[in-house]
Amino acid sequence: MTRTVVAMSGGVDSSVAALLCLVAGDEVIGMTMQIWPDAPGEVLEREGGCCSLSAVEDARRVCSVLGIPHYVTNLKREFEDEVIHEFIDEYAQGRTPNPCITCNKAVKFGHLLRRARELEADHLATGHYARVARSDAGRYLLKKAPDESKDQSYALYSLDQEQLAHALFPVGSLDKREVRRIARESRLPTSSKPESQDICFITDGDYRDFLRQRRPEAFSPGPIEDVEGRTIGSHAGIAHFTVGQRRGLGIPSGRPMYIVGIRPGTNTVVVGSWEESLDRAFVAGGCNWIEFERPDGPFRADAKIRYKSNPAPALVTPGDDGTVEVRFDRPQRAITPGQAAVFYHGDIVVGGGTIISAFK
Repeated sequence: MTRTVVAMSGGVDSSVAALLCLVAGDEVIGMTMQIWPDAPGEVLEREGGCCSLSAVEDARRVCSVLGIPHYVTNLKREFEDEVIHEFIDEYAQGRTPNPCITCNKAVKFGHLLRRARELEADHLATGHYARVARSDAGRYLLKKAPDESKDQSYALYSLDQEQLAHALFPVGSLDKREVRRIARESRLPTSSKPESQDICFITDGDYRDFLRQRRPEAFSPGPIEDVEGRTIGSHAGIAHFTVGQRRGLGIPSGRPMYIVGIRPGTNTVVVGSWEESLDRAFVAGGCNWIEFERPDGPFRADAKIRYKSNPAPALVTPGDDGTVEVRFDRPQRAITPGQAAVFYHGDIVVGGGTIISAFK
């Protein structure tokens, strides 16, 4: 019998994932990560929060209904060291990170998968909306979910072949309405639980307060310049801003202005018009390849530069240093350093990397 550990977040998706593994005949173990900080005032207790204390109780209740064991595993130090520290460092350097990608790679399919394997589990299942398949050459492939409005393949692009070999996404072929229907009909206590927010460790939805407590020097005042280098205002810290941002600039102008660049070396924020916020190309590094071991030359793909953006046609050219240069067929707005760029062939994830810089 296949033994499967299910990462139980306390939400409806992981709850139904556990149920579907049981229906498939697996021996199922529920496991919830304990990752919230210990410091007073930092307990992540929020309605719907995937890291909250109440989420543990919700996961425990689901496991009780399903008749499977439930364990809580302490990954607070690992989450702090590998997710939160990177999140803070990236914003302090003028980049915009995606902590969910880091968590999926390093924590869920890193530390949690290792603990699942210590229990002699064959798979780690999660509630992600994505699919795993095998190519004719035997490689594990990551594919989009059919419900593209819920697809999470973008946030999983960094998984390697070993991680994908042990990954299960039981709800990946379903849409959200079907998942909730299954949960209701099975009387799972999470059937009507609301969605969790994107950044689980930001308690009030304002990442700036979190950063200010952890890295106050990222909020040093500095100049705001236009693209010609003229100083046209001042800001209260580069951590307030992300490339593409329009609101909260505090600059009087007869036309909309956008953040088009952040220069941490001089603590400068650069603004420009809509047209000046467009770039045709970028360089990405830290690449992970899924469809093949590594590219043997330039290839065409649809490149996605934000979780909520639509992929756009581009030419991807690998460099000798492990980076890639990506040139879009048409200019794109707000190509943001620190964000992931993920490349697709149809519904197959080719691979991806982290945006380093953008250019015209």
